[in-house]
Amino acid sequence: MPGAFSKPRSIRLVNRAAFAAAPFAALALAACNGGDDDSNTPAPTPLSCEQLTGMSVPAGSIGIPTTGATVSAAATVPASGSGVSATPEYCLVSGSIAPVDQSAPKINFKIAMPTQWNNKVMMFGGGGYDGTVPSVTANVAAGPTAQPAPLARGYAVFGSDSGHQAGALGSRDGSFGTNDEAVANFSGDALKKTRDAAVYLIDKRYAVNKPTRAYFAGGSSGGREALAVVQRWPQDWDGAIALYPAWNAATLDLQFGRITRALAQPGAYPNQAKRKVLLDAALASCDTLDGVADGLISNVAACNASFDPATATLNGTPLRCANGADTGDTCLSDAQIAALKVYATPITFNYALGSGETQYPGFNVWGADLGVANASLVQPTVLALSLNLAQPASPMPATAPYFSVFWDQWIRYFVARDPNVNSLTVDPQNPGAYQARISALTAEQDVNKTDLSAFNAKGGKILMAHGMADALVSTQSTEQYYMRLRQTMGASTVGNFVRYYEIPGYGHSTSSIFNASWDSLTTMENWVEKGVAPPAQTVADTTGVPGRTRPLCEYPAFPRYNGSGDVNSASSFNCASQ
Repeated sequence: MPGAFSKPRSIRLVNRAAFAAAPFAALALAACNGGDDDSNTPAPTPLSCEQLTGMSVPAGSIGIPTTGATVSAAATVPASGSGVSATPEYCLVSGSIAPVDQSAPKINFKIAMPTQWNNKVMMFGGGGYDGTVPSVTANVAAGPTAQPAPLARGYAVFGSDSGHQAGALGSRDGSFGTNDEAVANFSGDALKKTRDAAVYLIDKRYAVNKPTRAYFAGGSSGGREALAVVQRWPQDWDGAIALYPAWNAATLDLQFGRITRALAQPGAYPNQAKRKVLLDAALASCDTLDGVADGLISNVAACNASFDPATATLNGTPLRCANGADTGDTCLSDAQIAALKVYATPITFNYALGSGETQYPGFNVWGADLGVANASLVQPTVLALSLNLAQPASPMPATAPYFSVFWDQWIRYFVARDPNVNSLTVDPQNPGAYQARISALTAEQDVNKTDLSAFNAKGGKILMAHGMADALVSTQSTEQYYMRLRQTMGASTVGNFVRYYEIPGYGHSTSSIFNASWDSLTTMENWVEKGVAPPAQTVADTTGVPGRTRPLCEYPAFPRYNGSGDVNSASSFNCASQ
């Protein structure tokens, strides 16, 4: 990996008049914050986009040790599109941050700096093991199609690959785990490094001391990253949008291992037809627990308490195959039921984890789309993020469940640091010689701090949301983190700066049952910048029944039918508790 970066070169300053495209607000802010009170000190001058090419970011400007950063390219991208999908003219900056350990991968990053800037920044998180830079022109996770993306709203938007470059497995590629600095970057350090490098360059571009507001948004690993930045660097951020956050990442890996080993047993892996039968049986049993048959299981807690695949029926026929044997695609064998019950129950540990975690909860399996066949355009993604196409085995097939490949990579590269290890032989509850390494990794990877007093004190806000039918990151885990916050800080204090919502039918990042669309960014802006606490909100479905809406209910409430009215309208539901 390249380790040397060019020394800072002098940058030719341009006259303000030559930068006529710069927003007036940025110039005014520069005039106010351009230095000390010495009137003879010239105010900093904005730079053109092209002048950023080749610019170096000193290591001293980055809050965690690096050997500096450099811009490899900067070019103006013309405006395109129309309406809410339009993208304004912006400067696209590409660069990298050099490691301290010259054998570690670099951190690649991108920044989109709009010509008309609103003086605010947005950082996007990644997904899985990261390894690619998120699109800086995209919307926030589950963002609304009827509202512009952050860049179109005037934000300077940035993100990074978290400190390594993914190979053929994409976001499941954990091969970087053999390098300590790369693991530290992925676990959170790259977030601070990227933020500091990006803000340095943004300051140079617009000639300001710092942005007026800074927000972070992400889902899954990006949701973990959103919680990481407010836990570790609360002074840098004003708000975080954390969707389906994999906050206790290493402990989740251990649950992945337990489920993978169960599915790898002979006859235990259900094919797509069997998954469809299970989903249909759960709907038949649980759909009306919210007061109406609407194709959604909204009262998930009641479903989890009452549904049992071993005794359930579908159209009068037992879901369990006769005598528990696998007699075809219309039923589940005892081996499949046993594996699914592992999926739906917690893992507990017989040893201490460095993060202090003692368990990882089960998943809301009953009613989740575990990867069934249908014609929806999003279904290939749903399939890939759930049970996929192949049973776990050694060597692990690339088409095995997403979480099984994830576990396999974690054991081989993060834990054993031996690519020849058979991950199916490692018992996550009794890992033997790997116990100390696993414990240490949980201390590094689990983002589980619950005293967020510093973030609250500066006026920071957190919006969290999770689909009730997530098959990759347990909704019950996010519930646990939220309740821990309330236990640590008190319910009234948490209510001052955190909201947590659950969305029925929504899976991991996408769903053909209920594909969530929610304007979280406007809600965040109003809360942080105007002091307007989140009002009652709705979430829209873009795929299952396009245009269908539901109230966005704060946990532990769920949408319950009022008894009359359009079942596709949020106005026919209220947020109810058990």
